[in-house]
Amino acid sequence: MPCTTLDPKTALVVIDLQKGIVAMVGDKIGGVVSNAARLAEAFRRAKQPVVLVNVAFSADGGDRPRGRTDGPVRTIPSNPEFSEILPELAPEANDVRVTKKQPNAFYGTDLDLQLRRRGVTQIVLCGVSTSIGVDGTARAAYERSYNVTIASDACADFDPAMHDAVMAKMFPRVAEIDTTDAILRHLK
Repeated sequence: MPCTTLDPKTALVVIDLQKGIVAMVGDKIGGVVSNAARLAEAFRRAKQPVVLVNVAFSADGGDRPRGRTDGPVRTIPSNPEFSEILPELAPEANDVRVTKKQPNAFYGTDLDLQLRRRGVTQIVLCGVSTSIGVDGTARAAYERSYNVTIASDACADFDPAMHDAVMAKMFPRVAEIDTTDAILRHLK
């Protein structure tokens, strides 16, 4: 379902558009960074919250998830430069910054608190990877009764087939999905 409206208090939540992960995604990133930057600029201009989420771990790795599988966050290096938000997003002092340790940006962070204190009832999600961080965060937002919109052309995945599958099969169950341009037309 395309974007029908944006609530009066809608936040842009940008997932893992950080130096190291974007480098890992490589040429599959396409226009994602420029579209996310356009969204961030427009949300700031509209005086709506911009939340920049990254994933980072302590030098000793003690805060990494544990498990028998080699999950998506197990291969991320404990390198501060790896976790830096891309300069194209032009981070500003008023942006909310959230560092996560799990794919879902709500789990173990103050994201929900930061959104609720700002009166946010809807989030627009973008970033990488579609099938991990964006998907996990979209589901968690839906479970917390936020209206969720996905900027389809501002998301990418390590595996394009997974991106397509999540966009087609999972997101329609928890979110509206539309392009950056269409979402921007709703932003007041």
